[in-house]
Amino acid sequence: MSDGTLRYLLLLAALLTRRAPGLMVLNEPETSLHPQLLKPLARLIGDAAQRCQIIVVTHAGPLVEALAEAGSLRHELTKTLGETTVDGLARASWEWPSR
Repeated sequence: MSDGTLRYLLLLAALLTRRAPGLMVLNEPETSLHPQLLKPLARLIGDAAQRCQIIVVTHAGPLVEALAEAGSLRHELTKTLGETTVDGLARASWEWPSR
């Protein structure tokens, strides 16, 4: 089997498990997958998100679009001068206690 086929089968097993974890993080799940599998993968992620919290990290525009169509929330990260921020969220203010 190809890398993409094996990866897709492993993603199916993780997303269709009967005992879903509280949190599942998928880092670039589109790697090695055929582009036609991105929409079905997004639907599977959307269905699995009904049972557990899922975070998907991706650079693939087609997967982002397919996840949006499946009703997923989107948070885009931006890196400026070495600092990574989440677009649309206020920057956390830190108050350090005095000694």
